[in-house]
Amino acid sequence: MKNFIKIFLVFIILISGHFVSFSQELNCSVSINASAITSVDQSVFDNLQNSIYEFMNDRKWTNYNFEPQERIECSIIITISSYDNVNMYTGTFQVQLRRPVYNTSYHSTLLNFQDKDIQFQYTQGTSLDYIENTFVGNLESLLSYYAFLFIGLDFDSFQELGGTPFYEKAWAVVNSVPANATQYKGWRSYENQRNRYWILENLTNKNYENYRKGFYLYHRQGLDIMTNDIIKGRANITQAMKLIQQTYKEKPGLFIINLFMTAKSDELVNIFKPAPAIEKTEIVNILKSIDPINASKYNEMLVSQ
Repeated sequence: MKNFIKIFLVFIILISGHFVSFSQELNCSVSINASAITSVDQSVFDNLQNSIYEFMNDRKWTNYNFEPQERIECSIIITISSYDNVNMYTGTFQVQLRRPVYNTSYHSTLLNFQDKDIQFQYTQGTSLDYIENTFVGNLESLLSYYAFLFIGLDFDSFQELGGTPFYEKAWAVVNSVPANATQYKGWRSYENQRNRYWILENLTNKNYENYRKGFYLYHRQGLDIMTNDIIKGRANITQAMKLIQQTYKEKPGLFIINLFMTAKSDELVNIFKPAPAIEKTEIVNILKSIDPINASKYNEMLVSQ
């Protein structure tokens, strides 16, 4: 009996270690706003929300081992604008990705994007599935795409060009959407230049590699060292913004830079407000050149104490 107990305890320890070693990558909060749909029992949307949560958080997306505290912080807010009372949903995704900054409690936003081209089918009570290089359904494709995008951006922020394998996985999702499934928007280059296709194109286009190098420098050599050396951290962020500015000069209006500035404009203001005047002048000129719509916000930095 004692031997049996010992064997059982060893088995439990091994199983526990297995789960720790292979912890999932994402810690993704999911919420659904269906307030516009008043004729349907809200449990329908609760069921959908639970299925999406499980799909994002209970699945292993990579071969890397993540400790629970290392899981990538992200969120998906789905606003449902119409529902056909059977299985067709229309609405928007608001996706956000955050990254912890070393030695602080602060989380820096890496992505904040509203995806308006959303339509998908979901049958109550069914589980969602991901099969590589296979189109299972538009909901599965949307969620898989964002899972790989989240992971890719997170890796890019910790290692120069580190997200490439995950962008390739996201491309496989894009390419698996059937060409004749034209009711599903956001997957094709010709629809518009500010959709899922172009986010990925911008991130993987060799001509825009300085953007990704700047993205890494901004986070790993900038934000992450500021608690130990704020002057060097700010200087590296300035250098990062110069790399991003170079990319902007090659392709003004590049979508990925627009997304970056949406996520970072307020953060940059807060970082450089206390900087010396000469430093502020340099960064303001860079920021106004790549984000002219917020020029007045950046000019205010020059008069702040």
